[in-house]
Amino acid sequence: MNEPPNALVETTANVALTLLGAALLLSFARLVRGPTLPDRVVALELMTAIAVGFISVSSIMTGNAVLMDAATVLALITFLATVAFARYVERGAIEWRQQRRQP
Repeated sequence: MNEPPNALVETTANVALTLLGAALLLSFARLVRGPTLPDRVVALELMTAIAVGFISVSSIMTGNAVLMDAATVLALITFLATVAFARYVERGAIEWRQQRRQP
C-alpha cells in the first residue's frame, strides 16, 4: 500500500493542505480573539478537527494507514473533551441558578 501518489492525488492533497492551513489560521484567530470561554473552546475543537484533516491527508499522501488510527484517536479524545466541557458549563449554570434563588 506504499505506492507513490499519482499527480492528481498529489495536487489535490496539496490544495487540501493549503485550505486546511488557511482554516487553521482563521480558527487560531478566533481562539485568540474569543470573546467568551465557549467561543474559545469551539475554536479549539475546530483546530483539532482540522488537525484530523491534516493527518488524514498526510495518510493518503504517504499511503501509511497507521496515521488514520492516530486521526481516529484524536477525534475520539476531542469528542470526550467536548462532552466534559458541556458538563462543566451545565453544572456551572445550575450552580449559578441556585445562587440566584437564594436570598
